[in-house]
Amino acid sequence: MIDLRKLAEPGSIEETLLDRVDLKRLPRHVAVIMDGNGRWAKGRNLPRVEGHRAGIASVREIVETAARLELRVMTLYAFSVENWKRPRYEVATLMMLLKEYLRKELKTLMDNNIRFTAIGRVDGLDPSVQRELKYAENETAKNSGLLFQIALNYGGRAEIVDTVNRIMAVLREREMSDAQIDEQFFSDHLYTANIDDPDLLIRTSGELRVSNFLLWQIAYAEIHVTKVLWPDFRRRDLFEAIIDFQSRERRYGGVDESDAQMFIEADNQQS
Repeated sequence: MIDLRKLAEPGSIEETLLDRVDLKRLPRHVAVIMDGNGRWAKGRNLPRVEGHRAGIASVREIVETAARLELRVMTLYAFSVENWKRPRYEVATLMMLLKEYLRKELKTLMDNNIRFTAIGRVDGLDPSVQRELKYAENETAKNSGLLFQIALNYGGRAEIVDTVNRIMAVLREREMSDAQIDEQFFSDHLYTANIDDPDLLIRTSGELRVSNFLLWQIAYAEIHVTKVLWPDFRRRDLFEAIIDFQSRERRYGGVDESDAQMFIEADNQQS
């Protein structure tokens, strides 16, 4: 049972928004493209890295809120394969902040029964980062609540290429060169194998693109774009995204029964 007292103070904006959330129709998997750290810093005449530092508070609040809402999965896009093109100092600071977050927030993850994992080309990260990731994964492995995934050295196209290579290796090993590959088999070899695809994709900072994120998995995700910059994104913004998600009619390429009946009646009249 969700303890609403932990999600909103009485009389707050959060409480007003939470009252509009249907707790029986929550998205199972929420994915977030965290964008706007640089613009947040620039608007305050601060170095870009200060925007990344400020964004940690948003990560903490949103992940805790997702756990308390009893969502199944939350995936945050933290560092893409393209981000290596950024200045060396900025990349080094991002990795330092990541290690700092994992050390400081491990207790919070444990207290909230959150299981942590990283997806992406993790073996391409510095060994010190890999050690921190592995330690957090091992320590939280037995937790049974929210699965918190962080996408690092990640790219949607890179994931698809890696998936194809993994499948080819499996087929060679099993001597199945003429095997037919279906969608389920392909999905079973993604970084996110055995995990529900995102129901809701949130993009902060107002940009209207998916930035090479979970390209296979978001085929039917509802997309919520907010102009809020990531360091300013808080619990109320997550509630607004969920309310928006719950206002959508999800058809997965089909039609609802009333529309189908309308088509049948119109066809009968024509014939």
